[in-house]
Amino acid sequence: MTDLETQIKQKAKQYFPYLVDVRRHLHTNPELSFKEVETSRYISTQLIKHRIEHQSGIVGTGIVALIKGKNPDKKCVLLRGDMDALPIAEKNDVDYKSVHEGIMHACGHDVHSTCVLGAALILNELKDGFEGTVKIIFQPGEEVLPGGASLMIAEGILENPKVKAAVALHVFTDLEAGQAGFKTGMYMASTDEIYINVTGKGGHAAMPAEYNNPILIASEILLALNKEFPTNAKTEIPTVLAFGKMIANGATNVIPETVSIAGTFRTMDETWRKQVHEKIKTIATKIATEKNAKAEVKIVSGYPFLVNDEAITNKAKSVAATYLGKENVSELPIRMTAEDFAFISQQVPACFFRLGTGNKKQNITSGVHTATFNVDENAIEIGAALLAAMAVELLLE
Repeated sequence: MTDLETQIKQKAKQYFPYLVDVRRHLHTNPELSFKEVETSRYISTQLIKHRIEHQSGIVGTGIVALIKGKNPDKKCVLLRGDMDALPIAEKNDVDYKSVHEGIMHACGHDVHSTCVLGAALILNELKDGFEGTVKIIFQPGEEVLPGGASLMIAEGILENPKVKAAVALHVFTDLEAGQAGFKTGMYMASTDEIYINVTGKGGHAAMPAEYNNPILIASEILLALNKEFPTNAKTEIPTVLAFGKMIANGATNVIPETVSIAGTFRTMDETWRKQVHEKIKTIATKIATEKNAKAEVKIVSGYPFLVNDEAITNKAKSVAATYLGKENVSELPIRMTAEDFAFISQQVPACFFRLGTGNKKQNITSGVHTATFNVDENAIEIGAALLAAMAVELLLE
């Protein structure tokens, strides 16, 4: 471990109690996507307190801070933390439980923002020890389309100075605190919303000659799509097409005129993604037409697939191995979940890794997006140190 790496580790330990307070404040006061007004104000206050240059109000509540080392124009590395919470009522019995009814940091974005803030404080103190600039992003709206990352990119966060590499972490209770997981190449899926409205002819259920049942037609469409894109297929291009919503507002003896179905499509290839969009439209409209009905297909494109650059990820992984020990750094499988950091990974070489936050002995095992999700807060010190050290390592080239 170099002298600078040792200093980073020491600073992370020094800031740890403060960062726990920050995390608990954010957890107590969660805000939904693109409504992170008080969250943004609080983070800005902490940056001002530590004399860190930053700009607020990007895409409403986003913040960009700059930590300039020696020769700041040499290279720029980006660290990103998201800020938004979820519409979930918290069930944890903790002192820092959410005070906003029905809103909770159930995906760990309070931890992400805290770790990124910690990295900013560490790097700001040690900026005479490295060359280049670290751009710190506090991002709104990761949880909903179109995704805050895409909007912040449109506002120019990857420019002035131009970002050459980017890193983000995500809490992961499947790994114990003190561990981290990495995956090079394709890691997380693109995500699209699929909406299909099937219109037939309604009527009295007892008079089948007088109606054209859209429920049966919609069912036939679903079966055809499932046959075309089986969800358990082991294909060269990972693909999931699944429908979780079907509304047929009839009754036991009332055949409705229209049926609505909605689902998600996920994959890891942009060309294939577009091809599947067309296949869905073709299959749905063809079946409806053959049944003398009509199918309207609407596809809302969401996040692209997330790809981890091999060189950047290997360097980040090497930093983690130095800090945590090789035995605590694992290889991760691909995931069909989605993440809007993918927009950044499609623009610049990037690494998105998992920070272990679980603790089986303390019964901290609940997954994200659940009402009992929590983290082992010791992971905050680790996350802040890893992000700071990764940024310094990536500035060396």
